[in-house]
Amino acid sequence: MFLIDTNILLHAVNRESADSQKTSAFLRALPKQSECWGLSWNVLYEFMRVATHPRVFSAPLTQPQAWQFISALLNCPNCMLVSETGLHAETLAECAEKTPRLGGNILHDFHTAVLMREHGITEIVTFDQDFRAFPWITIKELDT
Repeated sequence: MFLIDTNILLHAVNRESADSQKTSAFLRALPKQSECWGLSWNVLYEFMRVATHPRVFSAPLTQPQAWQFISALLNCPNCMLVSETGLHAETLAECAEKTPRLGGNILHDFHTAVLMREHGITEIVTFDQDFRAFPWITIKELDT
């Protein structure tokens, strides 16, 4: 199982992105795979924040369009929505000990990485190299 990061979703909906076709094809293929994959609420909220922001995209999505995109992903039979459990605080403390210089902008990615650790997920599909700061995470590259 692997988790999908926000930037993959954003590239897929941004037709101006050089990676739009690659990420769109990747997402379209997910329902046909036997492997389970995951999303997290923090990733989905970040997607909605950025995809609907007029200062980020020249043609931002409307909130209903963003939600329709998310709903289609969540309705895939092999999609698992990852969220905090009763072990979250303990897992957070354990992960914080393994992450030097934790703070600032990396905290959002750290939240995602802690959720992954909590659920035993070790791979993330992302273009964000900041995830290399978390030793329990491996970046899964998109096939080109």
